Amino acid sequence: MARRSITFRLTLLFAVLSTTALLALGLLVGRLVEQHFEELDVEMLNGKLALIDNVLAHAPAGDGQEFVSRQLDSALVGHHGLAVLVAGANGRRYFESEAGIFPDALLQAARPADRHDVSVWGGDHESRYRGFATQVQSVATGETWVVALATDLVHHDHFMRSFRTALWSSVVLAVLATGFLGWLAVRSGLAPLQAMRQGAAAVTAHRLDFRLPENAVPVELASLAGSLNDMLARLEESFHRLSDFSSDIAHELRTPVSNLLTQTQVTLSRARSAEEYREVLASNAEEFERMARMISDMLAKAENGLVVPDRGAVDVAAETRELFEFYEALAEEAGVDLRLEGGGSVGGDRLMLRRALSNLLSNAIRHTLPGGTVLVRIDARGEGVVRIAVMNTGAPIPEAHLPRLFDRFYRADPSRQRTGEEAGLGLAITRSIVVAHGGDIRVSQREGMVCFELSLPG
Repeated sequence: MARRSITFRLTLLFAVLSTTALLALGLLVGRLVEQHFEELDVEMLNGKLALIDNVLAHAPAGDGQEFVSRQLDSALVGHHGLAVLVAGANGRRYFESEAGIFPDALLQAARPADRHDVSVWGGDHESRYRGFATQVQSVATGETWVVALATDLVHHDHFMRSFRTALWSSVVLAVLATGFLGWLAVRSGLAPLQAMRQGAAAVTAHRLDFRLPENAVPVELASLAGSLNDMLARLEESFHRLSDFSSDIAHELRTPVSNLLTQTQVTLSRARSAEEYREVLASNAEEFERMARMISDMLAKAENGLVVPDRGAVDVAAETRELFEFYEALAEEAGVDLRLEGGGSVGGDRLMLRRALSNLLSNAIRHTLPGGTVLVRIDARGEGVVRIAVMNTGAPIPEAHLPRLFDRFYRADPSRQRTGEEAGLGLAITRSIVVAHGGDIRVSQREGMVCFELSLPG
C-alpha cells in the first residue's frame, strides 16, 4: 500500500468530517422545513374547522343542508387547495367542495376530539393531501356532523423538490469548498514542518552550526525543534571532537615517524659497523615502543565514555603494590620513594582500574624531583565510597592549568618533548575509566604536594 502524505491524510479527514457534518445539517434543515409546513397546514385546518363548527352550530333543523351549503360557500371563497366535506351522522353529505378527495376509511374513523390525528394520503394524478376528519355536534339541534378537511400538498411538494435540489447542490459545493480550504489550512499548518525539513536537509559536515528557530514555530513544534537543536549541538560537538582527535593523532604520529625515517636514511647513507647498526636498531625499537604505547592509549580512550566489561571486587592496595614492583626500577633511577597507606576494595574491572592507577603513578614519578616521594593513600572509611589519593612532591602546577589536566593531549608545559606516556592521553584515559565506574577524579595541591584523588564506589 502506497504511503500517503500527512497533508493528504489530514485533508481527507477534514473533507470526510465536513461532508458528514454538512449532510447531517442538510437532512436536519430539510426535516425542519417539512415540519414547519406541516405545522402551518395543521394550524390552517384547525382554523377552518373552527369556522365550520361555528356555522354548524347555528344551522336550523329544517333547512340545514341549504343553510350549511350557503354559509360554507361564502366562508370558503378564495381558499384554493382546501377541500371540505360535511356529512350527517346518517352519511348524507350536506357540503362537499371537491368530490372523491377523502377516503372512506378516514371518514369512518372520525371521532370527537380536541386534537386530531393528521393523515397524509394520495389522490389522482400523483397529488397528495394532508388532513383529518372529526365529529362536530350542533348546539341548536344536537345533531352530529362529520367534518373532514384537507389541503393540497402540490405546492408544498414542488417547493420541497426545489428546496432539496438547491440544498444538496449547496452541500456538494460546500464539501468541495471545505475540502479545498482544508487543504490550504493543512498546508499552512504544516509549513513549519516543511521549513524544519528543509533546514535539516541543509545540514552537512561543513554546516553543523545550523539551528532551527524555536521561536518561529508553533508551540506544539517548539519542543521538537529544541530536541533537534540539541541533537545538532551534540553532533557538532562530536564531529569537532573527532576532527580534533584525528588532527592530534596525525600530529602525534608525524614526529616519531619522521624521526625514524630520518634516522634510518642517515644510517643507510654510508656503511657502518655492526655495533652502530645495533645502536640504531635499539633506538628505533625505543621509538617504536613509544609509538605503541601512544597508539594503545589512543585506542583505549573512548570519546563517548567507556563500557566496563567486568565488575568484581578489586583490592586496590594489592594492585598498587604490584604496580610499585613494576615501577621500582624507574623510581630508583629517578631517586623517588614509593609509599602506600591504607587499603580497601572497589567494584569494577581489574585491568581498567590497574590502567588508571598505572597512569597516575607513571605521571607522578615523572614529575617528582630526585629525593621526592610518591604517596598512594587509600581511605575506605566513607559510606560506600573508596577514596584513592595519588600524591607526589615536586614543582607546583599553575592554578590555570589544573582544570585542563584531564583534557586529551594537554600538557601543563607544552614546550617539553613528549616521550613515552607523555603523549597527553594518560590522564584523559584515567578520567574516562573512573567515570565509567561511576566515580569521580579531582586534582588539587596541598601540603606542598600535587594530589590526584579518585572516588570510586566500594
